[in-house]
Amino acid sequence: MIFLTVGTLFPFDRLVKAVDHAVAEGLIKQKVFAQIGRTSFKPKYMQYVEVLDKGGFDEKVAGADYLISHAGIGNIVMALNHNKPLLVMPRMKHFKEHVNDHQVATARRFEQLGHILAAYSEEELPDKLQQLKTFVPRRRENQAKAVVDRIASFLQSLTNESVR
Repeated sequence: MIFLTVGTLFPFDRLVKAVDHAVAEGLIKQKVFAQIGRTSFKPKYMQYVEVLDKGGFDEKVAGADYLISHAGIGNIVMALNHNKPLLVMPRMKHFKEHVNDHQVATARRFEQLGHILAAYSEEELPDKLQQLKTFVPRRRENQAKAVVDRIASFLQSLTNESVR
């Protein structure tokens, strides 16, 4: 089963329509279950709900072979924590899906690290759906020491500035 989730704060019809179309065209042969948020678009080719409670959401994640989502950091971390292959499509400002394009930057970075697949347009989605079938996300490594080192370096620079 593929679990599509677009969050509940903002509609993301572009992604929901693209996945619904992929199911209709036979590009996705697996069952798809979607959490679509509050929106006027209603999929025709996959099961969906507007909102799931936490228990229902966690159940869908656990039972999914693959996840498809917007490029929100919460969904990316959740997929990594569950070792689930994730395909994201970032919300974009010019489509009025978000206030800025931070999801594009997030998707690019996590894609570069090998943690996710990303489609930046509906036209890229079919190829990425094919890749999703064999995609194995790279495990995220704890970077605590690097964070501590950067903070220590920053604090040292402040100390050096105050001495001058």
